[in-house]
Amino acid sequence: MINSIVQESIRKNNPKWEFPNFSVDEYFKKNNKYLVVVFVINEGERIKSQLKKTKPFSKMVDIVIADGGSTDGSLEPRFLKDCGIRALLTKLGGGKLSAQMRMAFAWALSEGYEGVIVVDGNDKDDVSAIPNFIKLLDHGYDHIQGSRFITGGRAVNTPLTRKIGLRLIHAPLISLASGKRHTDTTNGFRAYSAQLLNDQSVSVFRDIFKTYEMHYYLAIESSRQAKFKTIETPVTRSYPKKGKTVTKISPIKGNLHILNVLFGAVVGRYRPK
Repeated sequence: MINSIVQESIRKNNPKWEFPNFSVDEYFKKNNKYLVVVFVINEGERIKSQLKKTKPFSKMVDIVIADGGSTDGSLEPRFLKDCGIRALLTKLGGGKLSAQMRMAFAWALSEGYEGVIVVDGNDKDDVSAIPNFIKLLDHGYDHIQGSRFITGGRAVNTPLTRKIGLRLIHAPLISLASGKRHTDTTNGFRAYSAQLLNDQSVSVFRDIFKTYEMHYYLAIESSRQAKFKTIETPVTRSYPKKGKTVTKISPIKGNLHILNVLFGAVVGRYRPK
């Protein structure tokens, strides 16, 4: 277990960075130049299923878990080691997804990774797309958006309400704000270059990023600034055929919050002052 030593070192070397306190359980040393970060909180059997599918790629890319504070016992150390997981990062401070992202990015950059691939840990994404993200990072892309709606992508059993919201509101607004067409702006399967994450004009390490702001903000800013290269790559995302869709977003309050965050990103609320 490595806790305060890691954080003290990161904060000392980067005094302006804001990120939540976190603990680190490290199982293996760094072996690759890119990192896959899997975001989880109480995903139960879903994360176990996903990590078994991710294991074959642990030779070409390092993999870490960025946990928001799970209490379901699904992240047992022996299982994580067996799946080739390099480390478990556990957020101890406040905030939700964007706080987990800042935690993971701070650790990744301090470890010297050249790019970070991010994916949700709910077993909806086909992780066989990981090699494509690696190739695009190698080709110098800074923001790589996984898309179900371009040639080669697949949207399986996507709830109609989500598809309508994405096609009529979310993607058009992100495209308008960024000056570039985006087709799948709610998809969390993406990759970011270290250059983008380190850039002071983007400034990702700020406490203003707490929930879903970071994904929307980076999609817009990476397209707005000519110095960054962006692209979409085909992915598959599958929802269960039957039963209630598993989600951390409440139907009314949660979706209203997402809309508020989306409009904030579109009007530039999260840009550095």
